[in-house]
Amino acid sequence: MTMVQSNMKDPKAITGKTVLVWLLAFFGVIFTANAVFIYLALGSFPGVVVESSYEAGQAYNEEIAAAKAQADLNWQISTEFTRTSSADGKLVVTANDAQGTPLYGVVLHALLRNPVHDDADVKVDFTADGGGRYVGTVENLADGNWTLILEIEQDGERKFRSENRIFVKN
Repeated sequence: MTMVQSNMKDPKAITGKTVLVWLLAFFGVIFTANAVFIYLALGSFPGVVVESSYEAGQAYNEEIAAAKAQADLNWQISTEFTRTSSADGKLVVTANDAQGTPLYGVVLHALLRNPVHDDADVKVDFTADGGGRYVGTVENLADGNWTLILEIEQDGERKFRSENRIFVKN
């Protein structure tokens, strides 16, 4: 019996070069995807919460005192947002003191802050509706998560401040 030897290489054989190419391609895809995600993450959120940490630290004790004074007042504040059209809405704030008596002669300031886009913030102006109820009109408010920052002033002094997350949908 005669044996025939062939010098032909098996085209499906795994060689060292094939393993090296596959290994480099795999990690190349991983590093490229990570680079894209890092670029998008840094470009969409700058990470700045306050402009000046020093000034925020200096005002810290004042904020603690204001929070204690607010807690001592025991005001009962409720808010409700309803859509009036596909882009507009109405923000209703009901304000009562500790005994449940409606608050009169107060000035309300509200800001709807978008947690993602700094330039999308919406200020709300209120008018008194009677019985401690204040109504504000909100125009061009997109759906999604918003932070409602509500401040109430009485006699030119801030008496109440709250930050609440609300979800706006059609």
